[in-house]
Order: sequence, then C-alpha cells, then structure tokens
Amino acid sequence: MKVLGIIPARFASSRFPGKPLIDLKGKTMIQRVYEGVKKSSRIHEVVVATDDMKIFEEVLRFGGNAIMTSENHTTGTDRCGEVAQLYSDFDLIINIQGDEPLVDFRQLDALIDAFDDEKTAIATLGIRDVSLDDINNTNRIKIAINHENKALYFSRSPIPNFANAKGNPLEIYPYMRHIGLYAFRLKTLIELINLKPSLIESIESLEQLRWLYYGYSIQIIETSIETPNIDVPEDVEKVLAFL
Repeated sequence: MKVLGIIPARFASSRFPGKPLIDLKGKTMIQRVYEGVKKSSRIHEVVVATDDMKIFEEVLRFGGNAIMTSENHTTGTDRCGEVAQLYSDFDLIINIQGDEPLVDFRQLDALIDAFDDEKTAIATLGIRDVSLDDINNTNRIKIAINHENKALYFSRSPIPNFANAKGNPLEIYPYMRHIGLYAFRLKTLIELINLKPSLIESIESLEQLRWLYYGYSIQIIETSIETPNIDVPEDVEKVLAFL
C-alpha cells in the first residue's frame, strides 16, 4: 500500500495569520510538522499543499516538497484532494494539519493499520482522555461511536447529552474526543471533495458530518497519544515546553 502524507498549510488563518512560518526554537512550524511526518517509515512521500508563496518557498528552503494549490479551498480536505489527484498511483492519503508541530508518527501508523481492513474508506483518531471541561467546550469535538468503532456522529455539544444522567457523566459513559488526523483511500477522497455541503455540517461547522450525511463510514481508531497544536498565539508557549 503506497501512502502519501499531505500537509495543508495556508497563511491567512483568521485566528493566527502566518502561523506556519512562526519560529519554534530555530525551525518554522511547517518544518517541524514536515519532519514529524517523515519519521513514519510507512509514509512513502510527504508534500505541503499551500496557497501562499512564502510557505512554498520555506518548504523548499529546508528541502521539503511543496505544491501550490487554489486559493478558493474552504477546507484542508479540499486542498488535499487537489494535490491527491496528481498522485494517482498512491493508495492512501493522510491529511496532517499544518499546525501540529509535535505530530507523532505512531498516530499516523495507527491510521495506516486501519486500512488492512479492505472495507475501511476513511479513518480518524479518538481519545478517551476527556474532562468535564472538554465535554462542555465547543472547541473540543466529541464523537459517538457504534459497536464496530465507526462514527455515529461528531459534535461540539456533549454527546450523549447527560441532562438526565444521575452522577458524574464521566463515570456513566466513556466519552471520546476527536483528534483531527484523517486518512482516506484515494478514490474515497476524490469522491468526498465533489460532495455538496450539507446543512448539518454548516450548523456544527464540522466537515466530517458531510461525509456521514452522504453515507460514508468513518472508522475511529482509539489512541492514548495527544500532542498540543497551535491554533492561536497563546498556544505557542504550550508547544515550546515540549520542544
């Protein structure tokens, strides 16, 4: 199975413009993400997909591979899809967020293992390390799964809702939080980027709900590994502490 790792990276982030180029102890964030992905021996090629020439030039500077993409993409998945179509001889595409400078290759390998099952078309990660604050935090995405560890639903709200539960919700139900790394079979990814947006995804602002809406199955791989990402400037200090 031939695996391509794609790192979508854009300059114009609304909450932290230019964050792929910030310095993290002598290396830009995009370089740290790239080098983290390269630690996986299971990924045959890595490429940064960007719409910004400064990011493109930075990747070339440190010896990486980059491709300029359209400025019109609204999601990282769409950006990955544009690049994936140039790699038709690959079987599996992994979407690694460009704000994950501490990405762990073991998570990537776990996603790849999910495709030993020929029925797996999409896989992503979930973690059981959930606090009461996480349950109520709309920036922490919760997952409900079925008996086969396939996603039933993703939500910013607590799922299941514990309004009628007696006692500590965490002692009643094994809540799961989403970690936003995705793997797709190439054919599936091309299909996904051609789907029309759904109302339910716009309400939750979660693109994976589009895939569920159209009947795609998402395999959830449970992990105990979580690394901090950089979403806003205040997150930088948390990451520096790990470097």
